[in-house]
Amino acid sequence: MIMMNDICKSYHVAKRNAGFKEACRALFCREYETIKALDRVSFTIADGEMVGYIGPNGAGKSSTIKILSGILTPDGGACLVNGRTPWKERVDHVRDIGVVFGQRTQLWWDVPVIDSYDLLKDIYSISKETYKHNLEELTELLDLKELLKTPARQLSLGQRMRCEIGASLLHGPKLLFLDEPTIGLDAVSKLAVREFILRQNEEHGTTVILTTHDMQDIEALTRRIILIGKGRVLMDGSLEDIRRGGGNIDQTVARLYRDYDI
Repeated sequence: MIMMNDICKSYHVAKRNAGFKEACRALFCREYETIKALDRVSFTIADGEMVGYIGPNGAGKSSTIKILSGILTPDGGACLVNGRTPWKERVDHVRDIGVVFGQRTQLWWDVPVIDSYDLLKDIYSISKETYKHNLEELTELLDLKELLKTPARQLSLGQRMRCEIGASLLHGPKLLFLDEPTIGLDAVSKLAVREFILRQNEEHGTTVILTTHDMQDIEALTRRIILIGKGRVLMDGSLEDIRRGGGNIDQTVARLYRDYDI
């Protein structure tokens, strides 16, 4: 179970005007702006639930995922994931989670994917039996047989994302964070990724939190939506609640953004 209670996170961002004179002045007198990425964010997610976490760029989605995965420490508030505080018990915490960032990679660029998987096996201290079973299952379900022999830099974006998802699930996590997992993928690759995520949830009871701008992903995978904007949770309800009033999912979400001025 995931519980977030009044989580806050701010960043101090350096600001200056254009030009050489302004650049020199900033060396001695730098101005900063405080950006509230998260402002008292609270929600609870049950085991086995699939939740869409949506909002415009800069709303605070990735900051939330990074706090839940233990990468960031919040300025205030409380957070428990499976009974642990992520940033305080990170070693034990990461054994139970898988994270996929669509614009980041955990694969080593110049070596075959299988070498990256072998290294992850050692990082997570996965037993030989568990590793062999999980690798065989993921290879079949994600169609990775030929891709495992290929260096990551030679894979297409769709192929690499399938390998990234496989890497995040090698250790059999109970919780999967997906941050833009289908960004840039073609229609066939998107369908394959969606089907795999659904199957993972149905067969293993994996809890999934999905952040994306692709509302078709949200519609295909989730039944609950959490809308965040300007660092605050603005709506928490079912997909049916959000779609009241008709229109397709993209039009509905666009209308929500306008209504909440985000």
